Amino acid sequence: MGRTSIVDAVKRGKILVSDGAWGTFLQKKGLKPGDCPELWCVDRPDDVLDIARSYIDAGADMIETNSFGGSRFKLEHYGLENRTAELNEASARISRQAAGDNKWVIASIGPTGKMLLMEDVTEEELYAGFKEQAMALEKGGADAICIETMSAIDEASLAVRAARENTECEVICTFTFERNNKGEYRTMMGVSPKDAIKAAIEAGAHIIGTNCGNGFERMIDIVKEIREVAPEKPILVHANAGLPKNVNGLDIFPETPEQMAALVSELINAGANIIGGCCGTTPDHIRAIRKAVDSRS
Repeated sequence: MGRTSIVDAVKRGKILVSDGAWGTFLQKKGLKPGDCPELWCVDRPDDVLDIARSYIDAGADMIETNSFGGSRFKLEHYGLENRTAELNEASARISRQAAGDNKWVIASIGPTGKMLLMEDVTEEELYAGFKEQAMALEKGGADAICIETMSAIDEASLAVRAARENTECEVICTFTFERNNKGEYRTMMGVSPKDAIKAAIEAGAHIIGTNCGNGFERMIDIVKEIREVAPEKPILVHANAGLPKNVNGLDIFPETPEQMAALVSELINAGANIIGGCCGTTPDHIRAIRKAVDSRS
């Protein structure tokens, strides 16, 4: 596959496969509670590269970066805020090395943990933080900026704007939804899929979607809601390996690669164009998803 834009590939009818979980993979390699994951991009780059390559080898068309908590707001908890640009650039460079010339790097930007509603940060400060992170990720070789696990419209919109206005990257924006007692899907801030997606598109997102919080079964319903308000936009889904179950104090994600793959066709029918994994997913899950997508094609 030639590396044009992701949007162009989707317009040509391609169903693309993304990567899987990073955090649990890092933990298996020795990341301890309280450690800074992004610091591994300079202290243990070979381990980070191994994760990225494992997803490429499993058949992913694109991979993320080890930069989910790479904003200066998150890094200041480790005293690393002055290394924000360095760590983000390093994360993108590693994934670029794994992706080569034919696969895309969709660089991860997660929530800052700051809330405008609580007035513990200003819009200008949030925008500047997202700008710094996005520019460093682009410098490291990112093709797209993946703003993910969002719950607040204001924060997500600022992140999208900062990436659009200060980089040449495609911009992806995904929200995390949970099903409430009424059977409705809402973010932690009470935002519906339709309202979240409308805001992301208005801010300038090229690709929209949902990640985390749900397995493929519930993602199907969420994608249907998104498609109602975004009939033309590419939709990306990064789903968990099912809903977590607590076993002996540990969260276990129960869905096997085969169980996730069995729902791929239905997810595509609902409107998904890019399919990958979030918490609990492994290269084996991505390999099974790849096979399901190819079988459908």
